[in-house]
Amino acid sequence: MKIKALAKALLITGAVAGMTACAQMETAQNTSQEQMQQAKALYEVHHDDGRIYLFNDKATYSHFLTHGETPYTYKRIASGPHGETLVFGLSNAEKKKGEQAGNVELYDGKVAPEAFYGEMRAEGRIYVFSTLEDMKDVRTTGEAPYRFTQIGDGPKGETVVYVLNGSNKKHRPDALIAQFKAQYQ
Repeated sequence: MKIKALAKALLITGAVAGMTACAQMETAQNTSQEQMQQAKALYEVHHDDGRIYLFNDKATYSHFLTHGETPYTYKRIASGPHGETLVFGLSNAEKKKGEQAGNVELYDGKVAPEAFYGEMRAEGRIYVFSTLEDMKDVRTTGEAPYRFTQIGDGPKGETVVYVLNGSNKKHRPDALIAQFKAQYQ
């Protein structure tokens, strides 16, 4: 009798320990996903017509990529780094915010995100960023001094340029590559 009771107790203890381990792994996964969702994002499209379109909402950005327009915008004429018109694509929730819209505040540097993800589409390439500072530098100079390039790796066969900086230039940007790929799954 005692052996059966002991075996039952061990079985229950093992099951509880297994469930606890699974719960901890799931919590770690959820935390990672929450961090990805909490990361501030800025999506930017440079057009040959002298306009730069900026989005902080993935759905609005996707709509723009599909249709070439967005229903709600906030514009700044000749305010870009080289005199371009800035067109901030706004979601329905942000259409009345103007200067307080998330993408405007990110562009202006009023928000300093701890976690950041950025994409810039220019000259047939997609530039991917892990810092807002790197994005600003490339926007201004048109060059990414440190980069990891994958030809034909974009969703429509575009060249993807992962922009690096002095602190991460010696490492393959696997986390940034994973973030980019997750955007298009």
